Amino acid sequence: MDYIFEKGKFVESELESAIIELFEKFDYQYALGENIDRRFKDVLIYSDLKAFLSQNYPMLTENEIARAIAILDNIPSIPLYEGAREAYRVLSEGFDLLRDDHSETAVHVEFIDFDNPTNNIFKVVNQYTVDDIRSRRPDMLVFVNGIPITIFEFKSAIEEDATIHNAWEQIKIRYSRDIPALLKYCTMAVISDGVNTKLGTIFTPYKFFYSWNKANDTDTVANGISSLFTMIEGTFAQERLLQIFRDFIFFPDDSKKEEAIICRYPQFFAAKKMLASLNEHKRPNGDGKGGIYFGATGCGKTYTMLFLSRQLMLRQKETFHNPTIILITDREDLDAQTSKLFVTAKKYLHDTNVKSIESRDDLQKTLCNCESGGVYITTIQKFCESTGLLSNRSNIICISDEAHRSNAGVVAKLKRTDKGVFTTYGFAYYLRESFPNAVYCGFTGTPVDEAVAVFGDVVDAYTMKEACDDGITVRIAYEPRLAPVLLSDKDAKDIQKYYERCAEQGSNPEQIEESKRAMSKLSAILGHPERLKRLAKDIVDHYESLCNEKPKVVQKAMIVCADRTLAFKLYKEIKLLREEWTIAKKSDNEAELSADSLNELVAIPKVNLVATRGENDEKELYNLCGTKEYRKFLDEQFKNNDSNFKIAIVVDMWITGFDVPSLAVMYIDKPLQKHTLVQTISRVNRVFDGKDKGLVVDYIGIKTEMMEAIKIYGGPQESPIDEIAISLGIFRNHLKLIDDLLVNFNATDFYMGEPLQRLQCLNRAAEYVQTSKELESRFMTLSRKLKAAYGIVCPSGELSKEETAKAQFYLAVRSIIYKQTIGDAPDAEVMNEVVEEMVQKAITVTGVENVVDENKSLDFFSDDFLKQLNSVKMPITKFNALMKLLKKAISNYGKVNKVKALDFDERLRRVVETYNSRDKLVFATDVVADFVNELSDELIKIMHDLQDDKTSFEKMGVSYEEKAFYDILVHVRDTHNFIFEDEKCIDLAKKIKLLVDDKLQYANFFNRDDIKSQLNQDLTVLLYKNGYPPEWDEEVFEKVMEQAENFKRYN
Repeated sequence: MDYIFEKGKFVESELESAIIELFEKFDYQYALGENIDRRFKDVLIYSDLKAFLSQNYPMLTENEIARAIAILDNIPSIPLYEGAREAYRVLSEGFDLLRDDHSETAVHVEFIDFDNPTNNIFKVVNQYTVDDIRSRRPDMLVFVNGIPITIFEFKSAIEEDATIHNAWEQIKIRYSRDIPALLKYCTMAVISDGVNTKLGTIFTPYKFFYSWNKANDTDTVANGISSLFTMIEGTFAQERLLQIFRDFIFFPDDSKKEEAIICRYPQFFAAKKMLASLNEHKRPNGDGKGGIYFGATGCGKTYTMLFLSRQLMLRQKETFHNPTIILITDREDLDAQTSKLFVTAKKYLHDTNVKSIESRDDLQKTLCNCESGGVYITTIQKFCESTGLLSNRSNIICISDEAHRSNAGVVAKLKRTDKGVFTTYGFAYYLRESFPNAVYCGFTGTPVDEAVAVFGDVVDAYTMKEACDDGITVRIAYEPRLAPVLLSDKDAKDIQKYYERCAEQGSNPEQIEESKRAMSKLSAILGHPERLKRLAKDIVDHYESLCNEKPKVVQKAMIVCADRTLAFKLYKEIKLLREEWTIAKKSDNEAELSADSLNELVAIPKVNLVATRGENDEKELYNLCGTKEYRKFLDEQFKNNDSNFKIAIVVDMWITGFDVPSLAVMYIDKPLQKHTLVQTISRVNRVFDGKDKGLVVDYIGIKTEMMEAIKIYGGPQESPIDEIAISLGIFRNHLKLIDDLLVNFNATDFYMGEPLQRLQCLNRAAEYVQTSKELESRFMTLSRKLKAAYGIVCPSGELSKEETAKAQFYLAVRSIIYKQTIGDAPDAEVMNEVVEEMVQKAITVTGVENVVDENKSLDFFSDDFLKQLNSVKMPITKFNALMKLLKKAISNYGKVNKVKALDFDERLRRVVETYNSRDKLVFATDVVADFVNELSDELIKIMHDLQDDKTSFEKMGVSYEEKAFYDILVHVRDTHNFIFEDEKCIDLAKKIKLLVDDKLQYANFFNRDDIKSQLNQDLTVLLYKNGYPPEWDEEVFEKVMEQAENFKRYN
């Protein structure tokens, strides 16, 4: 067949012919509608339908076949939605036909043989005119057994005015209005111009029509013309079409709007692969780990769970025997969101017992007596010690939503108090105790190793990039708008890295949690009154500008703050700027709305704080937060596109698992990282009318963390199974080595004793380990590696109870010794104090207070200082003290001479790298004092050199500031290897100092681009007049500007 081809795209008639040829390759019969023997008002091809029924139900009489066909014919076509829902039910489920002879058993008749595709008649037809309310002729139809189940509409891609949106309008408006007798059968709809080919239902909004970009799950994504081929093969290959039509189209039981959902290709493949994995891992023959589906946030994981649930309930009767499905979330809003969908799917799931569990008592009553069947939605928090065993059945499937969070607490943890040592468990442990033989699987947008260890391998994945490329989510645009802070960039970076540093230093899990709380004390920076004013002003201006760009598009906003106090302060600052935003109204423009529209709306402020109440909240904050019922009301209003509630100020609520498609912009003023960061920014990626992107506005500097997180969670996930196997070997090896090391210590009290006896045993063990330095060093080295391996294998379920208990004992001993000796794993109070000090003094001296008295004015280069330092006997402690104090000295020097400070910082970095590589020696015991002391001597030499450089300006006959500019000129000269004598550099540095002083007299120097521009011009002229090579003007200017800003800020 010769195709007419223009601009790389088919014209409409040839596109139709090409698609028909593709269908014929998949064994479809082709028929021209004009050649089919039928009346125009006949929608069904009766000859095909009668032939199918006669062949598959030979026991039926002609009259019975006629009555069966009448069931289809008599389905009302008006209203169309009701008719289409009923037609789909009959076609996908069949019906019981009473026999003419009442003594015979009724026959269950299905118009399509889903289990045996070859028994059906597949036909593709064009030029099929239908007379109904009006006469219309769709471009193409797909018939199965004479029943039209898919309608195609084509548009020419070479005509700019003819788009696939026009094709969608033709189906949605014209055909729905004029030929409902046909459309009540055509649940599926395809619109195409050859390059863009998309699938939906006849009720799907245009924005939710999507391409089917993979024919099979192992294929690579196809776009453009190739996506036409993947659509035909991936959706309309005969067996695939029957699978999709039967199980992957969902009509809600009682939808208030015309809604019919058809799966997207990632949902189809995910549901099929998860089903296979659950079958494979079902107990008693399997391990109960059904796997994880990693689906990008916003890609429709809840619908994927629904499609999977139908497969489990209806297609696995031999394997699961009427299973019970338990959907588990970790938050009430997610529970409500999931319940809202599933409770409308009772007919779809063929089970009337679909409900949300309301309480722990309800959980006990409902599931303890459940012998089979049912779909239940509950939060993980409802499982506790008192829940106990609910069922031993193996046909229970537990599906965890947001599995990266809801899997926490599988393994026992030690809790030490002054009353003793206690063993505690998390909610997930009690869940598994309640259903010990269930098979578990997880759904998440951000899989973490712990979740993979608990639920099994990643079975299928659909990444953020794939979702964005496919148009399932909109792209996320990043806009950095760092709010001015009264701190240097180095200070801000130090604070952001504080938590990471604590983790690297070996803090145990309790310390890490305390460290997280300490990080929330950033209020000293983020809550600075001037900063909050600037922040509020910028957010207000930015949001108003955004809305003015698209005045007819609903654009909601979310402001994420570090803590409730900051959120409240920011709310008050916004209120000062726009008080009208805090007054309850039904709309900004109530006068433009009709009386009926106003009656449907609720008066509510435009901006609201969404947070839970605190016991000690001041009255205004307490009232603002409101009750649980009030927060539920806010939830409903923010999801209502017509509501006046447009801006939500949040802290922890709503930043994960909260879907508001009209959310257009997120203002982030909170440190976030890893999966929480990805979950948060993904709130803005939902598709919505008029929305071409979701905007993330960054006020705190999360770009690096965001890029790292997207790299981890935005692409394909590698299986960690190999890592777990390797780590398990390391864990058991080191556990045995520590067993041998402590063979003479009796730990019976820890394993068998009461809480106080266990605590005392831990203390005795710590004393025993420290009886010799060699024993302590060996134990700490082995337990460090044990700890790293334990963190990986602990959630995997591979450890015995004895192994877990031993590991917890050894790690608890390690924690006690670690805190006693190093001091860099602080408790909560020390952390808070350090963070506060970092904010106020811009230093990073943590954990050194035990060595050097910080209360005294200390010269780092004095004899007294060196004498005090030499009194420190432990080499590593001495090295740490020197390292941190030198960091402080270099930081302070950088405030006056940034270029030279960078040189010293590089020297320090090389020494620290050498120190950190000490573990490459055979054992930690081989890291002798001489090795560390040599490094300490090198640090002292750097200190001396730093002191000499600080005072060198006096010998040169220049000022402190002039020396800084001199170093810039010399640095650029030496970097680029040109000749410019030192004496000339000194003379030129003095002139630069005068030039900079002239500009620094302005109080608003930092915000005056005109002054900076004039300084650039004057500096260029000055360099030129003094013979300094002009090609390096910009580099010199940038460094001079940095130095000038340092002078302005610190002097």
